[in-house]
Amino acid sequence: MAANGLKVSPILKKYVEDGDVVGICVSGGLDSKTVALRLRLAGVKVKCFTADIGQPDEEDMSDVVKKMAPCGVETIVVDLKKEIAEGAFEAVAAQAVYDGGYWQSTGIGRYVTARGLLQTMKKHGCTVLSHGATGRGNDQVRFERYVNVMDPSFKVYAPWRDPVLLEEFPGRSQMLSFLEKHGIGHQIVSQSSKRYSTDANICGLSNEAEDLESMQTPITIVNPIMGVWPKDAPDQQEEVTLKFEKGRCVQINGKAVTPLEAVQLSNQIAGRNGVGLCQALENRILGTKSRGVYEAPGMTLLGHAVSCVYMAVLDRRATALFRQLSTHISDQIYDGRYFDPSTRAALTAVWQLVEPATGTVKLGLHKGHMLFLALTECPHSVYFEEDSSMEASAGLNPASSQGYLEVSSVEAKALAKAGLIDIDSVWAKRQKTK
Repeated sequence: MAANGLKVSPILKKYVEDGDVVGICVSGGLDSKTVALRLRLAGVKVKCFTADIGQPDEEDMSDVVKKMAPCGVETIVVDLKKEIAEGAFEAVAAQAVYDGGYWQSTGIGRYVTARGLLQTMKKHGCTVLSHGATGRGNDQVRFERYVNVMDPSFKVYAPWRDPVLLEEFPGRSQMLSFLEKHGIGHQIVSQSSKRYSTDANICGLSNEAEDLESMQTPITIVNPIMGVWPKDAPDQQEEVTLKFEKGRCVQINGKAVTPLEAVQLSNQIAGRNGVGLCQALENRILGTKSRGVYEAPGMTLLGHAVSCVYMAVLDRRATALFRQLSTHISDQIYDGRYFDPSTRAALTAVWQLVEPATGTVKLGLHKGHMLFLALTECPHSVYFEEDSSMEASAGLNPASSQGYLEVSSVEAKALAKAGLIDIDSVWAKRQKTK
């Protein structure tokens, strides 16, 4: 037991002996205050860092600095809004959705945050990164792996895997008592109307835990922050026009936009029309399943619009390859492997494949739906009306198909004569064998 009455954590004691400076990733919440104060009282040199990644549920990022100040620590805000907007653009280009159509706002946010905060921590003399992820979720894997691959010599501290801290703070009441004992107040937002946790950034929101863990709880208990439920959207359809160049949105409704502006404006337009809400039972990195209700209005709009261009410019085999690359990239982002060689190779291939993806897409947004209206200015489209027309045209001569079908029939007849064709219901046959 230390002189201040706190139990000695061997991990923290070693940091003190080695002269380490711990950079804590903070949000200004109960956990952040508790960890920052606990480490400081243990004699650890501490500096706090928070990422500004366009959190829609955070009105003023400077509030985090104010919330952490009573703990006697310095807090540095790192502006990463441009970086996360670029992450959103890359995920949209790769169509990197995860289980249930989840646009991975959290997965993107983690590599952007880890990279941005680690670089800043090193500039401020830190030698250890401390994250507040629990020992059951994905984020502990993401944060630690990203630190490991970016700087193998940089240490990582997970307070909620430190046996001493876990014993001292098994729940919120112990944390509140600890802060109160040291003259620090903390107000927990009432949970009477909201019983779930939210992780947010400019890409979207992930809502999970508490009431949402029950499959008997409807997703409508979530109060959307970035938009509205489709039933509450306007009755009139809103038209939106998006121009893409090489798979990247460069204009919205005729106005030139940067990636950050594109994501912000898309969030507003899609959000007010009830677009981009979904739920999933996602497969976690550790093998368990987790239920989430997600909001990603802007990425949903941008992703659907660019897919309309892809349908025009990608041939069948390019599309098949793209889908494989997309799945791999999505899994890698989810698993905290964004910087891995295979991810970079897949992203390089995606940008190569979508280089012809230039075009202007007009969509109609109406109560959660996105209706295709038009595709124009698409010079690399491989769709030609005369070739696919059911009417007489100067395109493909229908008689030319005769030779193709004769060649195809050779294989079909060979399979039939060899007895390799089964025309019965597969399901029905399986029931008979049980």
